[in-house]
Amino acid sequence: MRARLLRSSLLVVAGAVLLVGAPVLVLGTVLVHRQALGDLGERAEAIAVVVQARQDAVDLRQIDAILAAGPIGTRMRARILVGSSAEVQAGPVPVGRTYAATRRVGQVTVRVDVPRSAVDAAVLELALVVVGFAVVAFGVAVALALWQARRLTAPLAALAENADRVGLGQSRLLPVASGVAELDRVAAGLERSAESMAVALAAERDFATDAGHQLRTPLTALSMRLEEIGATDRLDVVRDEARIALNQVERLTQVVDGLLVRARSTRRRPLSDVDLDQVLVQQVEEWTPAFGSAGRRVVRGAPSGARVLATRGALSQVVATLLENSLQHGAGTTTVTERRSGRSVVVEISDEGQGVPAALGARIFERTVSSSGSTGLGLALARDLAEADGGRLELVRARPPVFALFLSEAG
Repeated sequence: MRARLLRSSLLVVAGAVLLVGAPVLVLGTVLVHRQALGDLGERAEAIAVVVQARQDAVDLRQIDAILAAGPIGTRMRARILVGSSAEVQAGPVPVGRTYAATRRVGQVTVRVDVPRSAVDAAVLELALVVVGFAVVAFGVAVALALWQARRLTAPLAALAENADRVGLGQSRLLPVASGVAELDRVAAGLERSAESMAVALAAERDFATDAGHQLRTPLTALSMRLEEIGATDRLDVVRDEARIALNQVERLTQVVDGLLVRARSTRRRPLSDVDLDQVLVQQVEEWTPAFGSAGRRVVRGAPSGARVLATRGALSQVVATLLENSLQHGAGTTTVTERRSGRSVVVEISDEGQGVPAALGARIFERTVSSSGSTGLGLALARDLAEADGGRLELVRARPPVFALFLSEAG
């Protein structure tokens, strides 16, 4: 790239020097010849006037002075003829071909000539001056072309490197500040593309992580139901467990649909009027066997009959996450209660365990914060789901633990 830029710049400069220098050289040659002929005529007329003024007397020293006053006077020769007198010469005899001019004043005739080599020497001097200026101009142009080539190729090389990095999925790009508006716009476009790609990759990773965590909980509960069905011979128990399993499959479908919606759009999901009691009853039924296997109970307080604005699948997932968290890290009986608080409905889930360690505190909802044996994603994901539905999830008491889910009441 640098060689091509340099070559093209030098070709342009060489063409410009040739287009300007050649006419200047031709015009200068013509002017030098015209000046030489004009000077010969001026010397001849000046000598004729002097000789005529001295009444036809010839003073060779004065004539030599007149010849020497010209630009090439030291090589001029004057031939003077006064009337019918013999011809008088002044100056050196020219060698080779000559340029000559003749003037007549009264009875005095003067012919002044000069060797063509003297005029050609003046032309050569002019040519050397023109060529010298051309060489200087070409040298300056080479320096400018080298500077411009470095100025352009360095940002272009950085842009090519950045394009390769974007193609490889990297978001850290080389800084590009060329001072050329077009190149800077390209660099800014690549930076925006890299940032967008980084956001997209982060969203993809979050989606994969969230999908794995959201699907694990309902699949675990469904597996427990199927184990219950396989371990009993009672038809009524099989029917009850199958009904609950079907509900869990329906919730699993809602979770998948919600994940797809989140993957396809960043807009807030449309909320609907959800029967809160129905969701809580379903979750308590689903998690009762798991708590029973652990020698614990999960109970529900008095129903409130409240209806809330939420997404049913997301609401079920938040409650399931809180119950799973209580089962894994809590102790004793887990209680699910609901109450109204102004225009909000609050769902509280508590147990009789040790609670949240003081070291975690308010950071319990951060993705990278977890206690032993957990991924640190459950509560963070539950909070994100609650906020996406316009609610909020808080730890209102650390010991014994009480988690509160605040929802907007419908109607």
